[in-house]
Amino acid sequence: MVKNTIELSLLEPEEREELEFIWNLIPDEDKSGMSEDDVLFVLDAVDDYLEDIGLLQYDEMSGEVEYLDGEIDEVEQLNYVLEAAKKDKRTLTGEQIQLILDGEEQYGESQGWYEEL
Repeated sequence: MVKNTIELSLLEPEEREELEFIWNLIPDEDKSGMSEDDVLFVLDAVDDYLEDIGLLQYDEMSGEVEYLDGEIDEVEQLNYVLEAAKKDKRTLTGEQIQLILDGEEQYGESQGWYEEL
């Protein structure tokens, strides 16, 4: 698939690092039909989900994003992202989305964002 190079070129270094970390965790055979843009899409959909359940707050004045502590229903989150992908006419499978979500979780744990339960 073609990468959305304009959006990818606008990434902050930390965002690029997270994207590359997740992309490199996905087995090559599961990348079929995917691009790094799909990873960004899933990460954006996760933020939308977190905002919907009240665990992400965006301050329009400062542009700052704040993630709040709370429990996440992983099945509900996966279903939310699947629905968002379907609406966006993306061909991502549930397995591909789950691999991205797992990669995001691993990256977050490596950065100390999440507590392992």
